[in-house]
Amino acid sequence: MPAIVIIGAQWGDEGKGKATDLLGSRIDYVVKFNGGNNAGHTVVIGNQKYALHLLPSGILTEGVIPVISNGVVIDIEVLFHELEALTARGVDVSRLRVSANAHIITHYHRTLDKVTERFLGKKQIGTTGRGIGPAYADKINRVGIRIQDLFDENILRQKVEAALDQKNHLLVKVYNRRAISADEIVANLLSYAERLRPMVADTGLELNLALDAGKTVLFEGGQATMLDVDHGTYPFVTSSNSTAGGASTGSGIGPGRIERVIGIVKAYTTRVGAGPFPTELFDESGEFLRSAGFEFGTTTGRPRRTGWYDAPIARYSARINGVTDFVMTKLDVLTGLATIPVCVAYEVDGKRVEEVPVSQSDFHHAVPIYEEFPGWTEDITSVREFEDLPATAQSYVLAIEAMSGSRISAIGVGPGRDAIIVRHDLLG
Repeated sequence: MPAIVIIGAQWGDEGKGKATDLLGSRIDYVVKFNGGNNAGHTVVIGNQKYALHLLPSGILTEGVIPVISNGVVIDIEVLFHELEALTARGVDVSRLRVSANAHIITHYHRTLDKVTERFLGKKQIGTTGRGIGPAYADKINRVGIRIQDLFDENILRQKVEAALDQKNHLLVKVYNRRAISADEIVANLLSYAERLRPMVADTGLELNLALDAGKTVLFEGGQATMLDVDHGTYPFVTSSNSTAGGASTGSGIGPGRIERVIGIVKAYTTRVGAGPFPTELFDESGEFLRSAGFEFGTTTGRPRRTGWYDAPIARYSARINGVTDFVMTKLDVLTGLATIPVCVAYEVDGKRVEEVPVSQSDFHHAVPIYEEFPGWTEDITSVREFEDLPATAQSYVLAIEAMSGSRISAIGVGPGRDAIIVRHDLLG
């Protein structure tokens, strides 16, 4: 069986958990391969809602082995908080595997993230302040702390002292903050070591052996394509590779193992944080989408910026990721609109541009060119067959499919776990 990658094809918050749930019992492993607790999945099971930030959504599916792999940066306090919260609700979390090579977010990473963002003033990037960027920076600068370091106190202390040697100068002399004690950091990290030890594994080896044995492994990307550090709207991006290629480097499986890439798109577009957003709405239509779609961040609670569907972004994502299937979510949110605009191209310096401009300046100034489609008023939340959707809803989906670079294989029509229309088998 193949390795399958699920990625966000816009700016995040597209509802990737919906696709994970759809595959359900057919999956043996679900792997988080990038990011940290700076994004979240909201999963609805029956009348229960679960907000996951660091854990892969597969932890809610019985029999699936959830994995936090080497490409993730882990705030251990957040990890145990999530595990304890799920345990209190009767969820079995004993199957979790954590890569020994994953890097750790420490107290000083969170501190630096917050003070640096405040220091930028009007030039803020819009980070969540959870230390993700500084932790990845330490990883690249080769002064990071890894999960395996918790089990050797001498190594841990050496690494923490080396990291703080520079950071305390920055905190004290530039940001006018107090120095951070290495003893304090080491003691805090060591307090988690024995609780963490049973979860720690060579996850790259385990995943490759699972694939060799015919298991199906699902790789679940954090954030989304347009937030990828290489391919997104830089510098208004995350600090990791959230595109399909990141699944290989972030987990230790070869790219040839990946046979399907599932891109998740909303039936409209949202983004959190600063940066260009051509179809952003500042009127009652934007408020309608925000209210009807409950567009507030799972992790931060911040209201999301909202806009119409952007077909050039979907095509870009299909190309960058090698998308084999799209899953469209939140089609039901558009119910009640008389007409629904879709961005089919941009105008840049008076010229029509069909693709996402490579220049950040051009993209920032791009004006969307819209095509309008008739809406519908019928409640579609109970629909489970494509042919049972209102004719105008079918036409909207088919038009977007033709513009987006790959087939739309499933359509979310409500927040419930089973509120989905399947047009094509995601594994076939």
